[in-house]
Amino acid sequence: MSSRSGAQYEIAHGRQRLVVTEVGATVRSYEVDGTPVFWGFDEDEMSTGGRGQVLAPWPNRIDAGRYEFAGLVAHAALDEPDRNNAIHGLVRWRPFRLVEAGPASVRLDLVLRPEPGYPFDLAFQVDYELVDDGLVVRSEATNLGDRPAPFGLGFHDYLHAGAVRVDGVEVDLGASRRLQLDARLLPVGEEDVAGTPYGAVAGVDGPARVGELRLDDCFTGLRRDADGEWHATVRRGEGPLDEIVIWADQAFKWLMVFTGDSLPESHRRVALAIEPMTCPPNAFNSGEGVIELKPGERFAAAWGIRLPALG
Repeated sequence: MSSRSGAQYEIAHGRQRLVVTEVGATVRSYEVDGTPVFWGFDEDEMSTGGRGQVLAPWPNRIDAGRYEFAGLVAHAALDEPDRNNAIHGLVRWRPFRLVEAGPASVRLDLVLRPEPGYPFDLAFQVDYELVDDGLVVRSEATNLGDRPAPFGLGFHDYLHAGAVRVDGVEVDLGASRRLQLDARLLPVGEEDVAGTPYGAVAGVDGPARVGELRLDDCFTGLRRDADGEWHATVRRGEGPLDEIVIWADQAFKWLMVFTGDSLPESHRRVALAIEPMTCPPNAFNSGEGVIELKPGERFAAAWGIRLPALG
């Protein structure tokens, strides 16, 4: 019987093992010595809750699935019908082509042709590479068409919380601002996180344990190092994977953080999603952070995971 997520591409390096699927170029499993770094899913399952998925050509939500760009009006499927939103782009359910595979790396690509939700021609590629201290993910998008195309990118990784579950996880997001979202999780404003319930996990008043805080929130104002990288640190307080660091380059200016409280009961607060994004929710309507690719233009970005215990 074939896998529900298509072909399975397994790579390994030292104590690390990662499985990427044909469908969506999704990370189905990421482990160290059999201990999960990411909250994944089985080969006979499909990804739910966005687990391990690539979010392109837009991350997060589009209000009513409708937007205008370069004189074209697009209507994307409302795959979040309860909130009347299109969500997380198009590539996460598409089969990718294997371009290259080695013992510790794999490269897949996909071409998007015009459709009602995205009437543009786009080539997209993603590379996963295991290195000595973790995972590096590199992405490229190229406009194959004869008119400008909008583009946004995100990744829906969940860090497995282990026995402490999300409540016991300590977080420092390295963020100073939070978007104020309405009931449909669309932006209506922005605020400093200092002095708010979000300040501690954002790293302004902390770091601190998540505790009972329920998060499905977008943060920005990211603290960067001399190389322009942003870092978020998660501590599980147990075992060799006590500390996990997510990093992202300058292309990623927003991050969504989700404690999983709206998932089915057995999945709630099992893992903490920290999703690097190049643009905020509803960006294809607001224009904020949208990357405009001219014909033939290429965009590249990178993010990854560092595991200090492996260094």
